[in-house]
Amino acid sequence: MKLEILPVLGLGDITPGDDLAALIARAAPWLRDGDVLVVTSKIISKAEGRLVDVPVDGPERETAREEVLTAETARVVARRGPTRIVQTHHGFVMAAAGIDASNVDPSRLVLLPKDPDASARSLRAALRERHDVDVAVIVSDTMGRPWRNGLTDVALGAAGIGPIRDHRGETDPYGNELQLTQMAVVDELAGAGELVKGKCDQVPVAVVRGYLRTPEAADGPGAAALVRDAELDLFSLGTAEARAAGLRAAGTLGDDLPSAAPDGAAAGPVDRAAVDRAAVDRAVAVVARVVTPGTEFRVAAATAEITAIAGWPASAGTVVTCHLPGTPDGAALVRLGADLHRLRAALAAEGVASTLLVPPAPTGAGGHALLAL
Repeated sequence: MKLEILPVLGLGDITPGDDLAALIARAAPWLRDGDVLVVTSKIISKAEGRLVDVPVDGPERETAREEVLTAETARVVARRGPTRIVQTHHGFVMAAAGIDASNVDPSRLVLLPKDPDASARSLRAALRERHDVDVAVIVSDTMGRPWRNGLTDVALGAAGIGPIRDHRGETDPYGNELQLTQMAVVDELAGAGELVKGKCDQVPVAVVRGYLRTPEAADGPGAAALVRDAELDLFSLGTAEARAAGLRAAGTLGDDLPSAAPDGAAAGPVDRAAVDRAAVDRAVAVVARVVTPGTEFRVAAATAEITAIAGWPASAGTVVTCHLPGTPDGAALVRLGADLHRLRAALAAEGVASTLLVPPAPTGAGGHALLAL
């Protein structure tokens, strides 16, 4: 495969209502069927009027920008100082929801296109129907990447090209069947186009020639197919945000289980006999790491003695016994309460749900509490 990457020069400044298809066809009469047109999302947004008026400077500008950012945000993923990484309503995770103040009048901000896939389909259709050239279209924007310095262009929208090249089921030269390899080709082509566009050269459109012989007849699923499903996202929050969420959840994890009644009678049946052994092992490690020396914590399967104390049936499963020997003073009881709080939070961070029980202690038993896992 031989690729060429060609800049489209002379487009000029784009304003709301401009006919991008006509401007591109005039600037690039050399376009061929099968070319991949990589268009910076900013000129799509300008043509579609996705602009917001804001003060030129001062605190009022920052206030207005914050309001716009909030409106464009579906959820906050992470924040550090003034930097906010958010998920947009499109599903993209990016800094500041893609809101841009570069290459635009200082009194305006540029938002992302409302529907980048629809914008790509519309531009492709206009070029084909009015200018007799059948190309694929990629709408691109610049993003950072977790764990990597530097920025690169990626696809926000696509039409006439499959967003992913799926190699699963193919065999490599060594005879190994590929199991996981799916290449985000529209992202790769967006990055290739950026090499000739630049950020300060006013070249918002590039053409990648040689990748496709002919575009796909259908527009395809678009770049929306690249957005990872939430249930498959292992890194849906920043570190500090995930820790805070875990601590908030620690007080409620396991609250669906019945707690012991004040007189020690079971509030209701519960089947905890099938507690995951790996969860128990994690609980043992957490106990060893978290609790204050001098407090007796023991992780074990529920015994008749423990269930009698707790007022829970033998099916209570695994419990952590928390015990202060002798007759503890007030400070020791406060320490026990702090240990329990830290322990539940640490267990929650490990994915182990727990329910706190404070049963009546046997005579002379001192401070006593149980965590049911």
